[in-house]
Amino acid sequence: MKKDDEKIQTKNVTGAKGFNISRPMYDEVKKAILYTLSAKNGEGILSKDLPKAIAKQVDKKLFADASVPWYATVVKLDLEARGLIKRVPGSQPQMLQLGGRTRKAKAASG
Repeated sequence: MKKDDEKIQTKNVTGAKGFNISRPMYDEVKKAILYTLSAKNGEGILSKDLPKAIAKQVDKKLFADASVPWYATVVKLDLEARGLIKRVPGSQPQMLQLGGRTRKAKAASG
């Protein structure tokens, strides 16, 4: 199987079934989300602003025929389910931050 054909089954923080999506697209969006949140130094980002922030970072050719906001939402839910990012409790509108697993992984490698 070529790398471009690889798929990943996403998880969903709500318990709903995830999606079987392109691995390269998943990796690109995951990297952009984690970079965006790490650049915020713990302040977080509004969930509604995440797709726009990601669109500036992803490979334009890879996403030429794809919806960046859709991928941003699917990967965001997956990363929440995996504990890599989290919703800020009580925030309205919804705010996102890096989750505990990401911080622990960085501390262990640093």
